Amino acid sequence: MRYLLYAIIHYTLCDEIMNVLCNNKKAGFKYAFIKKLEAGLVLSGWEVKSLKSGNGQLSESYISIKKDEVYLSNAHIKSLNTKNQTTLQEPTANRKLLLNRKEINMLQGQVSQKGLTIVPLKIYSKNGIIKIEIALSKGKKLHDKREDQKNKDWQRQKDRLKKLI
Repeated sequence: MRYLLYAIIHYTLCDEIMNVLCNNKKAGFKYAFIKKLEAGLVLSGWEVKSLKSGNGQLSESYISIKKDEVYLSNAHIKSLNTKNQTTLQEPTANRKLLLNRKEINMLQGQVSQKGLTIVPLKIYSKNGIIKIEIALSKGKKLHDKREDQKNKDWQRQKDRLKKLI
């Protein structure tokens, strides 16, 4: 009994708390994901506050690599309405991503050689730190999208049939 209690306590203490702040729902429909990565995000204080209050949007954003640095572009973070605004709050500014040199070199090689794209999937807070999940992906053709829709419909139909049985 003691070992079971220790395992439950250890599991709950070691479990990482992840709170999703915004998603890119269109990415799964437009792209096939090859490899997913987690990166840190350089934000100012008002951006963190705005994201935690649910005012972020990734639907039209993309990842670009300039001078061996990775940037999140066109992600819209709504500016806060505060009385004391001393800094300029630009909602669609380029935001730097924090990645290792190996990861940046790997992403650059895959994008330049194979023609893959880097897509932001979601922004979340993990143990109080804002992170972004990005994916190395390949664009889907029309027939791939149709096939995915067929598979999704078939899964839904199977689940309904299982509930009836």
